[in-house]
This record gives sequence, structure tokens and C-alpha cells, in this order.
Amino acid sequence: MIGQHDHTSGAHFAFTDRWGGVSAVPYEELNLGGAVGDDPAAVRTNRARAAGALGLDPARVVWMNQVHGADVAVLGADREPGTELPPVDAVVTARPGLVLAVLTADCTPVLLADPVAGIVGAAHAGRPGMVAGVVPAAVEAMTKLGAEPSRMIARTGPAVCGRCYEVPAEMRAEVAAVEPAAWAETSWGTPAVDVTAGVHAQLEALGVRDRRASEVCTRESGDHYSYRRDRTTGRLAGYVWFDG
Repeated sequence: MIGQHDHTSGAHFAFTDRWGGVSAVPYEELNLGGAVGDDPAAVRTNRARAAGALGLDPARVVWMNQVHGADVAVLGADREPGTELPPVDAVVTARPGLVLAVLTADCTPVLLADPVAGIVGAAHAGRPGMVAGVVPAAVEAMTKLGAEPSRMIARTGPAVCGRCYEVPAEMRAEVAAVEPAAWAETSWGTPAVDVTAGVHAQLEALGVRDRRASEVCTRESGDHYSYRRDRTTGRLAGYVWFDG
């Protein structure tokens, strides 16, 4: 159910796999996405199960309405969990007790935390979002709240790898013009994009040094959802929060 759970300096970073839930084919089993055609009751059950496995209250988890953009929601003291966010692809908060979540099925989930400032952030970085700068926007929003990039911890979760994310040559050139580190080639020798490499290059340029990337390629892994592989499928989740 929880493919990875990393605890560092009081910050928690967790990523799910597809197992341990109640969703039926083609969303089997632990689909956490509410906008992919799955039974809403199954999604609610899955979200409760995933939260429970992490020792979290599902009512404290904040979910985004993701749209492949670069807008960031900043959750202040007046934002209650469960209230709907505007369409955004990143969310940050300094409010204690909130758990930020990001949904993916090939895109790169990015989790950020500054343990000194007590500020966390989560971003949905697909190819369009990475090019648009959603991760730098999230870091900037955290910095405005009092975080410092040099103190931030960054974790990226399971995503389609550069060996598997085939794109037209023109698209690769357009992406690489924005972030050269994203230039890639598939294992069969065609143009590709490595979104995770692009994200980590952006974080490095911003001064975020404590970074770790998942080794899981969603397209290659039968334990994870992949939109590029299956089209109609579920969504994985990444969660970030602090103790207490």
C-alpha cells in the first residue's frame, strides 16, 4: 500500500503503490484519484485506508484539483481541510497538522519540507508543469512563508522515466530549451523527455541540495499506475507532513 515512507528531521514523505484498496478493474486496487471514473465510495475508502496506514487522519489531508499548470495555493490559518481548492498544481502551508497530497500516474510527484521553518509543499510536475515552472513556483511560495531552499528536503516519487517517455523530436527540443536536463532518449532509441531529471535540475539551481528520487518507473512497474501504459487507470499519491 505504501511503497515508500521516508522520515527526515520530523518531516514525512510517503508514496503509495496500487495495492491494498477496494477499487475494481481497471482501477484496482488503491486508486486515490477522484476524477478518473472510479466509484467515489471506493476512492473515499481507499483514501481512508492509505491515511490509516500512515497513521493519519484522512480529514487532515489536502487534495488538489490538478490541471497541469504552475499555480500554487498557499494554505493559511483560515483554510480548513476538506474545503475545495481552486485549480492548482502545487500547494504549500506553514499550518501545523495539515497533510499535503499530490496525485500522479506517470507525472513526477514533488514533496518539499523545511523542518526549521515548519513549512511543507507538494507539486504535480508533469511535462507541461515542469516546463511552466511549477516546482520553482512552489519553492518561491514556501520561501515567502519563511522557508529557505538550503534547508529544504525534496523527494520525488514514482514517475515515468526518461527511457520510457517517448515524445516527438520537436517536443523534446522545446522542453530541453527550457530545461536541458530533461533531454532524453528512449531505450529503443527515439526522442524522449525525463521530467524527474528536469525537476531535480530546477531544484539544484534553486539551492535545494537534500534531494532524493524514486527509482521506480511507473510505465515499467506493474505495482504502480501508468497513464501512458494503460490510459484508463487509477492514481497514486504522495504525502508530505510534519510530526505533531
